[in-house]
Amino acid sequence: MTLVRFSTSHAADDGRLARAAQDGDKTAFGALYERYARMIHGLLLSRVPRADVDDLVQDVFLTAWNRLAALREPAAFGGWLATIARNRAIDFHRQSRETTVELPDDLAAHDATPERADAYKLLAIVNALPEAYRETLVLRLVEGMTGPEIAARTGLTAASVRVNLHRGMKMLREKLGR
Repeated sequence: MTLVRFSTSHAADDGRLARAAQDGDKTAFGALYERYARMIHGLLLSRVPRADVDDLVQDVFLTAWNRLAALREPAAFGGWLATIARNRAIDFHRQSRETTVELPDDLAAHDATPERADAYKLLAIVNALPEAYRETLVLRLVEGMTGPEIAARTGLTAASVRVNLHRGMKMLREKLGR
């Protein structure tokens, strides 16, 4: 397991990659994708049905690629990308209200295992928590990101992430009856 340190050099590296991507460097954008795909997956997983998450992750990165010229502060790429993901989740819900499709109850039966069933139940409980806690908990518990990594990638302060994780875990324990 490799430990990753996040510091101002991380933001500088993001800035360098984002500026290169703005100049059309697809490899630099690919490096940003590798760095941020888990975070975007977690943000979306905390906001939309899991069946739609993978497609929306791709949609977020496509939107980011198309809007790179609008990024004024390349070192703030992570926060900018997180905002795109949050807005895409809002758009998803706005559109899904307009076109609701009923899915069969046994749609997920093909991948139903006791472990997955428990994971889906836990995810449902987490998704019932307030948004700030839900987001940081999914990034920590599902995506395996550390507190400093969440802060560095989302643009939140380390203190906010610590508070959100602490309060979110407390609420989660209460909901689980522990």
